[in-house]
Amino acid sequence: MYKLNKFTLSLLIILCLTMLLSTASAQYLLVPMEQKQTNHLKAYGLTYWALQVPREYQCYWWLNYRGGSFVIPDAPDVRVRAAQMGVTIEQMSDVEYRTIKETVIETSNMDEILLEKAPKIAVYAPSEDSPYRDPWDDAVKIALDYAEIPYDQIWDKEVQRGALHTENYDWLHLHHEDFTGQHGKFHGSFSQQVWYQQRMALFENAAKEAGFKRVPRHKGQTALDIADYVAKGGFIFAMCSAPETLDIALATKGGILDIVDPVLDATPLAPDFHNHLDFERTFAFEDFTLYPNPNRYEFSDVDNPNPDRSPHTGVEDFQLFEFSAKHDPIPTMLTQNHVSEVRGFLGQTTSFNLDRIHKSVTILGKIEGTNYAKYVHGTLGKGTFTFLGGHDPEDYRHLVGEGKIPTNLDLHKHSPGYRLILNNILFPAARKKPQKT
Repeated sequence: MYKLNKFTLSLLIILCLTMLLSTASAQYLLVPMEQKQTNHLKAYGLTYWALQVPREYQCYWWLNYRGGSFVIPDAPDVRVRAAQMGVTIEQMSDVEYRTIKETVIETSNMDEILLEKAPKIAVYAPSEDSPYRDPWDDAVKIALDYAEIPYDQIWDKEVQRGALHTENYDWLHLHHEDFTGQHGKFHGSFSQQVWYQQRMALFENAAKEAGFKRVPRHKGQTALDIADYVAKGGFIFAMCSAPETLDIALATKGGILDIVDPVLDATPLAPDFHNHLDFERTFAFEDFTLYPNPNRYEFSDVDNPNPDRSPHTGVEDFQLFEFSAKHDPIPTMLTQNHVSEVRGFLGQTTSFNLDRIHKSVTILGKIEGTNYAKYVHGTLGKGTFTFLGGHDPEDYRHLVGEGKIPTNLDLHKHSPGYRLILNNILFPAARKKPQKT
């Protein structure tokens, strides 16, 4: 047998201790998403950043564990980035990581979802220097900017030339839009306002440049192209009036069926148009009644026409449904939050009439004691859609003309409503089937 001298023995001891310490050291960092998190919204941005090229770190979403926590590799640049963003992270030893992982995988209402890549994101909005810009803010753009998540802005021209497919966007966002071509139903309140008159002229010129005689056909074609994008595997998230007007435009076959008052498009309404709506084309809504009167602000009976105008009553607050991550991973991802009840907020389309929702659509959040859902999800072809009623989760009654002052999310770092938006940002990053190891 060989005898070890003191130097060799000491070296072996040091090597063994180093191996033991290495094994016990953290391999992953936990980004907790319950009340302990110091900035819930930027935590999504940190996770997205970790997934981006050139890092492309393998990350996980631990559904229903501590508010839907994220797991990111423990690397020096991750720690630095978390500190810069003000995001709480927790070091886990290898033993702790494996113990929690086993709990998440084995517990019936939890699961682990592998996040594979940073989704490529498009926001349906005119460019910042465009004359088409709206006199209101976009909650998703506010959320993305605050979380430091990159995105492209695309408009009708890009959508209609096929950019959603050719640019390989994983996710498209729609906000306060009017795909019916009724100019936002603002005629009754703002027809004498210069900004509204200029906006009407711009949209009419854009329709002509695109080869359409009417704005409803121009916007309707965009709706058809978006539906085609989803049917072929795309993901969309829509808020406020976009979900309702998108489905109305689809039911009119892209604006071919004229449901717009002549005051707005100088052409007569189609005779008996209600009996010619095609609800087989829509994403979420069916059997709705349209309101073509240009002086009426609502588009249809999809929306709640009488929401409570006071932010203090709480009657518009909505409850998130709880799903089993094992059996319903997609609804579970979309409802991850640190609270079960979300403070209500209004919009042109505030909430969705349950009597007008397809039976195949999953209700994610509902206003208790009412017949209205706030948050819904479903599939169309190979893709999915998620609709959220209301305009801005932290601006209860966002009015046109109240001043263009963006919501300051530094004052709302823990906003449950904005968390729902950001759940949708990371949803396309998730592998559909959990990877259990």
